[in-house]
Amino acid sequence: MDTWLNEVQKHPGLYVLCCSVTFRILHRFLQTVPSPGTVDTDPWRTWKWRNLSVSLVHSLLTGIWAVACVIQHPVMVHEIHSTYTPSAYMLVVVSSGYFIQDAGDIIFSGYAKASWEFLLHHVMVIWCFVYAVFTHQYVAGAVVALFVEVNSVFLHTRLLLKLAKVAHNSFIYTVNKLFNVVTYVTFRLGAQFYLTWYLIHHYSSLDHALYFLITMMLMNIMILIYFYRLLRTDFFSKGRSHNSGRKFAED
Repeated sequence: MDTWLNEVQKHPGLYVLCCSVTFRILHRFLQTVPSPGTVDTDPWRTWKWRNLSVSLVHSLLTGIWAVACVIQHPVMVHEIHSTYTPSAYMLVVVSSGYFIQDAGDIIFSGYAKASWEFLLHHVMVIWCFVYAVFTHQYVAGAVVALFVEVNSVFLHTRLLLKLAKVAHNSFIYTVNKLFNVVTYVTFRLGAQFYLTWYLIHHYSSLDHALYFLITMMLMNIMILIYFYRLLRTDFFSKGRSHNSGRKFAED
C-alpha cells in the first residue's frame, strides 16, 4: 500500500487527470443511456440530466468512501491538517478529478451562466483539494468536507426528479425530500460548520488558515442560501410550478 501511495504522490497531477478523464468517459457513456421524454425535448435539460447523472455517481462513490475513511481512521477528524491514510489521499485525488471534469463540462457546454453557483463552488473546492493533493496537507479536512456528498446523493436525485417532472406530492419525491433535508443538516451543514469551527479554534497553528477560513465562510453562505431555497420550494411552496425554464438551476 505504501509503495502504491508513493507512486501516486510522485505524480499527483497525472492521477488527478486520469480520474478527470474517467469521469468524462462516464459522461459520454451516459449519453447512450435512454432518458425521460421530458428531458429529450430540450437541449439544456438533456445536458443537465447527463451532468447530474455523473454527479450522482460521484456522490454515491465518494460519500460512502469518505465515511468509511473516518470510521477506519477516526483521528482524521481531530487532525485535519496533518493526518491521512492512503485510501483518504486517493479519495481526494479521485474527487479532484471529478470537480475538474464537472467544471469543464459546465464551461464548455455553454451553460456556465445558468450554473454559475455550481461553477463558483467547484472553483473553491478544486483549489482546496488540489492544494491537499500536492502538499499532503489538509487531506483529512478534504475527506471530512466530502461528507457533504452523502447529502448530494439526495440533492442530485431531487433535481433529476424535477427534470423528469415527477410530481412533488409523489411518494418517491416525498421520501427523497425528507432524506434530503435530514442529510443536509447532518452531513452538509454539520461537516461545513465543524470545519469552520476547527479552522477558527486552531487558526494560529494552521498553514494558510486565513485562505481556508474565507473559503469556508463563502461556502457556508452559499449552502445556507441554498438550504433556504430548498425549504421554501419543497416544504413551503403554494402550488407554484418549479419545473419551467432554467429556474431549475436555482431551485
